[in-house]
Amino acid sequence: MAYDDLLALPPHVIGQIVFGILFAHPRPAPRHARASTSLTGELDAPFNRGRGGPGGWIILDEPELHLGAHVVVPDLAGWRRERMPELPIDKAYFDLAPDWACEVLSPSTAALDRGDKRKAFEQHGVKHLWYVDPEAQTLEVLALEANGDRIVDVHAGDAKVRAVPFDAIEIELSALWAR
Repeated sequence: MAYDDLLALPPHVIGQIVFGILFAHPRPAPRHARASTSLTGELDAPFNRGRGGPGGWIILDEPELHLGAHVVVPDLAGWRRERMPELPIDKAYFDLAPDWACEVLSPSTAALDRGDKRKAFEQHGVKHLWYVDPEAQTLEVLALEANGDRIVDVHAGDAKVRAVPFDAIEIELSALWAR
């Protein structure tokens, strides 16, 4: 697949190229969008802006990442400011792998997110990966180690958690599942 094939998709579709295969999905459903938006709300002030937390991050919703031949769009991604002090202004995508990525799982995307997309993140050194599942009400936290990704923890329900790399604050999972 070529990048032009991805650009030719309709505007209401999110396209990604992973291991040479074009994947196209509609925009997220309401529960998915709610979980993603709520997690952004939990992380933005303390990490993006340094209010009530350590700062030091750039966190973005649905950035387009060019990781070698892969073109992926995680639901959320974050870069430590020492690696990316400013947003690039010369292109519409990022070719620097994030330090953290988060996928909000949907029935239509979970296999890709947990499979080849996870492998692409691993190949390009994404140190932290989260899976948020609004249906199961879980947060799965993975960390990249020398021999691949390792599950650090799985949190469920309405727990208040500290999850790496954002363990400087407590995240209320109930906010992610609110209807």
